[in-house]
Amino acid sequence: MIRLVLLGAALASIMGAYLLPWRAWLGFFPEHMVQHMVLVAIAAPLMVLALNRRARWAPPVMAGAVIEFVVVWGWHLPQLHGLGCLGGPWKIVEQASFFGAGLLVWAGALNTDQPLAGAGSLLLTSMHMTLLGALLTLAPSPLYLETCALCGGLGPQQTGGMLMLAIGTPIYLFGGLWLTARALGPDPERSTA
Repeated sequence: MIRLVLLGAALASIMGAYLLPWRAWLGFFPEHMVQHMVLVAIAAPLMVLALNRRARWAPPVMAGAVIEFVVVWGWHLPQLHGLGCLGGPWKIVEQASFFGAGLLVWAGALNTDQPLAGAGSLLLTSMHMTLLGALLTLAPSPLYLETCALCGGLGPQQTGGMLMLAIGTPIYLFGGLWLTARALGPDPERSTA
């Protein structure tokens, strides 16, 4: 039953990211960031927990974190971000790679028998998400003006960076701290002996 609830929550979050009028509420760049963050930080962990936390398809713990780092930073390079702004097949590839990378980092972190390694991957992910969000928020000029006319300039970029900081950073941080607490807590096998 809990797995169905988690799966429903994952699907509902994806539907909310794409069906709610985020562009009308926030603008193009913040809408794009909401979609990214829902895929990697909300839908992906819910989906991993719903499908099976001990998934056989999970990569080695740090491999998932490295893949997600490459995907997130790669798609935020101005040229690749510009392709994602074109919509159509490029946006589908971009969004699918975000979701896939999110599934890999969470499956790797939650699948390991070494929760501290999983915590390390999520805390590293939190750190690089924080760095990218701060870069978008604090940049003195728009980073995507030449490659994405829809991005709308500095204000929307700053809003997008703040959304990244407000959504991604705490979720990965909480996941890392939760795994750390599990690793440092009492060992259930020792307490039953």
